[in-house]
Amino acid sequence: MKQQLEAIRSSASAELAGISSPQELESFRVKILGKKGELTSILKQMGGLSAEERPIIGQLANEVRAFIEQEISERAQSIKEKETEQRLLSEKLDVTIPGNKRPLGSKHPLTAVLDEVKEIFVGMGFDIVEGPEVEYDYYNFEALNLPKDHPARDTQDTFYITDNILLRTQTSPVQVRTMEQQKPPIRIISPGRVYRSDAVDATHSPLFHQIEGLVVDKGITMADLKGTLEIFVKRLYGEDSQVRFRPHHFPFTEPSAETDIMCFACGGKGCRLCKGEGWIEILGCGMVHPKVLSGCGIDPEVYSGFAFGLGLERIVMRRYNIDDLRLFYENDLRFLGQF
Repeated sequence: MKQQLEAIRSSASAELAGISSPQELESFRVKILGKKGELTSILKQMGGLSAEERPIIGQLANEVRAFIEQEISERAQSIKEKETEQRLLSEKLDVTIPGNKRPLGSKHPLTAVLDEVKEIFVGMGFDIVEGPEVEYDYYNFEALNLPKDHPARDTQDTFYITDNILLRTQTSPVQVRTMEQQKPPIRIISPGRVYRSDAVDATHSPLFHQIEGLVVDKGITMADLKGTLEIFVKRLYGEDSQVRFRPHHFPFTEPSAETDIMCFACGGKGCRLCKGEGWIEILGCGMVHPKVLSGCGIDPEVYSGFAFGLGLERIVMRRYNIDDLRLFYENDLRFLGQF
C-alpha cells in the first residue's frame, strides 16, 4: 500500500504538469481525491492492515493528500495567471489609433425653416402660441363660422375620433382659444401639426404642418395684412420674391385672399410642381369675420383683425428647391444630410 501511495504522488505530479484548463484540473481532482478516486480507494483498504502498519500508512496517506491538494492549488493559480495574460493580450487597446467618428445630426429642414419663420414674426412683435392636436369640433369648425351643415366641411377630409372630437385640420382653433382668453391687442402665430385624409403625392400628405397668424386691434385693415405678408415672404425668400394676392372665400374671414409665390422650379412658365400654373399657393388670408370676433367676446364694431395660414412644407420646398413633399418624411439620410 505504501508503494501505491508513492506511485499516486509521483504520477499526480507528472499529470498535473500537462493540465492547462480549469475543466481538466477539476476532472483530475475528482479522479484522485473524489469519493471514488484513486487515493480514496486505497484508504478504504486500511481496515485490513495491522495495528502497527495502520498509523504509518495513515500518516503517509495524509501527506500524499496534502501534497496533491497543494499541487492542484498551485496549478490552478498558474492556469488563472496564464488565462489573464492571454486575455490582456487579446483585449489590449492601442490608444494611439484614431477613434470611430460618430456622425453628427442636424436640424430637419422643416424644423430649421420653422425656427426662421418664428424669428421673423417674433421680430415683428408676434407671440408664439400652441394648442392641442386632438381638438373639439367646436373649436376646429363651429367657432370659425363653420356650423355642422356648412358645405366647406366637405372639402376637409377630417379624421374623427368621436362625433365631437377630431384631429385638428388646421391650427385655427388656437386663434379661437387665444381670443377667448385674451382681449385685444392680439398678435400671435400658432405653428403645429395638422391632419387631413389626403392622398399622398408630391404636394399632399395626411400629416403636415401649418403656421397660422392672427392680429386683432383697433383700426386693422387689409393693407396691414398685405404689408405683413409681403415683408414675411421677402425676408424668408429674398427681396426678389414675387407675391400675388387672389380674391378667395373662407368662412372665417371676409374679405379673403389666397397668397401665391412664383414657382421656383419653372420661373412662372408652368411645370409639374405648380401644376402648370406658374405660381404656388403658400397661404390663405383675410380679415377676421365679425361673427368669429363676436363668438369670442370681441366687439367687431370696435376691433378688427386679420388672419393667415400657411403650410410649412410648401414654404420649405420653395426655400430649398425641393419638388416632392414626401422627401421630408422618408428619413433618407442622403436627403437630410444636405441640410
